[in-house]
Amino acid sequence: MLTKRIIPCLDIKEGRTVKGVNFVELRDAGDPVELGKVYADEGADELVFLDITATVEKRKTLVELVTKVAKTVNIPFTVGGGISTVEDIKALLNAGADKISINSAAVKNPGIVDEMAREFGSQCIVVAIDTKNMDGVDFVHTHGGRRPTLLQTQKWAKEVTERGAGEILLTSMDHDGVKNGFANEITSEISALLGIPVIASGGAGKMHHFKDVFTSGKADAALAASIFHFKEIPIPELKKYLQAEGISIRL
Repeated sequence: MLTKRIIPCLDIKEGRTVKGVNFVELRDAGDPVELGKVYADEGADELVFLDITATVEKRKTLVELVTKVAKTVNIPFTVGGGISTVEDIKALLNAGADKISINSAAVKNPGIVDEMAREFGSQCIVVAIDTKNMDGVDFVHTHGGRRPTLLQTQKWAKEVTERGAGEILLTSMDHDGVKNGFANEITSEISALLGIPVIASGGAGKMHHFKDVFTSGKADAALAASIFHFKEIPIPELKKYLQAEGISIRL
């Protein structure tokens, strides 16, 4: 059995960590470099840094911030936000990122996934999918969740996998920040559909939500933000709970 991963997510805006509900009403959650180090020390398996307004503001991810983070953490970390070219990825990997996450750029130009996977290997390429259920159908959203598309989430996940994505970061906009549990149904659907790892995001509020997404949701990793940022669930306690519940986890 593959070990499940716990991944804190740091949404970055103007150099600070922020967190909201359903992608809006953002509030400050601290310095991302300091938080990243704390999570690494507490036993997080990986980190994700998302520059959430980079695409909307038509600018690139903060390479300087990535460099600072890389110097303070000793676990893999993924960076996303405003990435649209091979040159963007080179700059971030050179700054110390282990993987990159793309969303809007892939929707705009699906061929970029093929190009990036060829250039850097699938293990470096995470495709983030922000999904929202509209009248019973799951649709992909871009630009930090601001723009709905006509792409159905399941079909898009399959397409980017076939194009060379090494991992899917699936965020349910309906569940984001609400803390009522992950979107286990669609996570399970997509996990069953694909042959690559799926990271579930959006909805963590209690420890049992993580157990549920690993069992019912079939997720390979679970990502959360506010419950870690605001000390509602300490990572070491969460991992001990999951191990006691029979989930294979790295302590």
